[in-house]
Amino acid sequence: MKIADKNWWFRLGKTLKYALYVSTHPLDGFWDLTHEKRGSFAAANVIVAATVLEEILRLVLTNFQFVTVNMEEFNAVTVALRVIVPLCLWTVSNWCLTTLMDGKGHLIDIYMATSYALTPYTLINAVMIVASQLITYEEGAIYYVVTGLSVGWSLLLIIAGMMMIHDYTLTKTILSSMLAIVGVGVMVFIFVVFFSLISDAAAYFVSLYKEILFRVI
Repeated sequence: MKIADKNWWFRLGKTLKYALYVSTHPLDGFWDLTHEKRGSFAAANVIVAATVLEEILRLVLTNFQFVTVNMEEFNAVTVALRVIVPLCLWTVSNWCLTTLMDGKGHLIDIYMATSYALTPYTLINAVMIVASQLITYEEGAIYYVVTGLSVGWSLLLIIAGMMMIHDYTLTKTILSSMLAIVGVGVMVFIFVVFFSLISDAAAYFVSLYKEILFRVI
């Protein structure tokens, strides 16, 4: 079994460690991530899983002065989907658009680059979960600045990643990324309309079935 292979675990650890290099050397890091195969799909999945776990813990464990959550309505699955669904939509949208714009990155390359770009966000916010218990409300600016920095850092890494794997200029990368975001919006709209139609159709047939039963009985 592949997962039982010691070499598999060694490569996983090595490619996970490489995420730290990517975070501090984005241009070289993202180029080697895909072109030199220094990243792995398994490591990307681990980073995404860690991000999901961090988001759940952030909402549950962060000092209530900085994050307020109604625990009666809290749903870990919903939190997980808030990470996974945008990631998947972005990956598909970016791949569809860059294919038309002579992008060199494959679907898996986009997913891996975006996943690796989440590393600063995940690590910094994990630290801030603990830090939130140590700082006062008056020192809250520190919390918001650092968490904002984590978001900005990851966004810059995503831009760098797309630029390297697609072999784009910065201008073309920003343009394609903005179009990809629009594409995500279009996909969400189509999904909402589709499920709305399915829901209406299901409600119609249920009401029709009840009406037939009422007439027969």
